[in-house]
Amino acid sequence: MNKIAVIGGSHFASLKNLVITHSTSVKTPYGEPSAPLSYGILGDQEVVYLPRRGSQEPMQPHQINYRANIWALRDAGVQTVIATAAVAGIADFFSAGDVVVPDQLIDYTYGRENTFLGESEVTHINFTEPYSEQLRQQIFQNAEKFSFPVIAKATYAITQGPRLETAAEIERIARDGCHLVGMTGMPEAALARELGLDYACIALVVRKAAVHESIDEFKLSRGEKWVEDLVEAIILDETQKST
Repeated sequence: MNKIAVIGGSHFASLKNLVITHSTSVKTPYGEPSAPLSYGILGDQEVVYLPRRGSQEPMQPHQINYRANIWALRDAGVQTVIATAAVAGIADFFSAGDVVVPDQLIDYTYGRENTFLGESEVTHINFTEPYSEQLRQQIFQNAEKFSFPVIAKATYAITQGPRLETAAEIERIARDGCHLVGMTGMPEAALARELGLDYACIALVVRKAAVHESIDEFKLSRGEKWVEDLVEAIILDETQKST
């Protein structure tokens, strides 16, 4: 049975119905991942959970060992990766609590270890569509089944951090065609593609980009629950397909 990995981002602490069986500290050729891998069962599905920014003091986005994280998941027998992320909305129609499944991204990061390929290897992976369309469709099917409101098309801008963006930077990113902005989507997605993993992102809008406004805590809390319930629904759906 295909193991599913869930990479937990900010505003996503765990899956409430995931029964953790054990946790394992691992080492990879690229160092240690952000935290020990937590193995568990949801339904009959094997799940590996990894908090992207660590389980103790949160790591800064540019300090995360993305290569170790993805390599460790692949070595654990994972083929499918559901990544969650907290983002800011750029487009006017986004507000706190919205759940978005981006279909494209633009990488504004720099200085991050962003490939498994060595200097002597000349290989160009196809990254035209950075997210697994099959997995995205599975997300949409489960969202529709349980009436979770999900926005199905958006371009995700990944900035270096750890500071937030200036108003001028957000204007530029918007002109580039981006609808969301966050700090952890790359090189994670590209590394998953290099290892042949099915990878998709479920993003929760937690605020408006470069805008000082009060956040509707009810909508944000509701969005957090939708993300958790949606991830669990996808995992249980995979269990049914395997039986």
